[in-house]
Amino acid sequence: MVSEKDLKEIVEQVLSQLDGKPSDNSDKCSLPETKVSDVDNSELSDITEVNLREQLLVPEPENKEEYLELKKNTAARVGVWRAGPRCKTSTLLRFRADHAVAMDAVFTSVDEKIVEEMDLFTVKTKCKDKDEYITRPDLGRQFADEEINKMKENCKKNPQVQIIVADGLSSTAIEANIRDILPTLKQGLEGYGLELGTPFFIKYGRVPSMDVVSEVTGADVTCLLVGERPGLATGESMSAYIAYKATVGMPEARRNVVSNIHKDGTAAVEAGAHIAHIINEMVKQKTSGLDLEL
Repeated sequence: MVSEKDLKEIVEQVLSQLDGKPSDNSDKCSLPETKVSDVDNSELSDITEVNLREQLLVPEPENKEEYLELKKNTAARVGVWRAGPRCKTSTLLRFRADHAVAMDAVFTSVDEKIVEEMDLFTVKTKCKDKDEYITRPDLGRQFADEEINKMKENCKKNPQVQIIVADGLSSTAIEANIRDILPTLKQGLEGYGLELGTPFFIKYGRVPSMDVVSEVTGADVTCLLVGERPGLATGESMSAYIAYKATVGMPEARRNVVSNIHKDGTAAVEAGAHIAHIINEMVKQKTSGLDLEL
């Protein structure tokens, strides 16, 4: 146990070092030095790669099989243990790691190489950056005149189906799913004999931005593939919002949505085929939303 005298000498030495002056007691006590060779530079394992649904976190559960079966059916944090009134260190670290994934999904941008790879041209809403996109949802629904003109110049006029992609609140979702869902969706629509417009990418786009696109292109059906607000279960969830003859200011009841598109939800390939079916029904029934019969 450190005596009061020794503690006083240590404090004096620290204060003298902060002032850049040698201490009279420097020969009596010294702080331990950390050498570079003592630091572990080995790569840490990625805690987010652990499948929480397969982790047995409760010690000696009464029904282990039922416990694990329950966890397989949800990405929620069920069946975690505690240390006193607090959660365990591993649970806290995973929570913070998943929160960081969600933050990255919101604040990063879709890789331009992926946009080019999918043969999409880009238009931007009136938001100048991500901060404004988050704080001004209204600007994420509007386009400047030059962006409207870009749509008119590059898009096929009056197609049966107009597909658009937007980063939304998760750029990660676009990067994780677009390579699978877009080709599948196009193939499905072509299989139904529907005429496709010119797909493109919207930066800083909100869901109602599709209504502007619908009016500009004159499409019968407009389909927006957009990154959804990430949670602590996944940052890769995408949704498809679909509407027949969408117009600016229309009620949300005229819109259909296919959500939870990601590897642990509805697979992107499966979602693409399902969305194509919904669009085909919209064209046949000439309606969408609550009036659409599926």
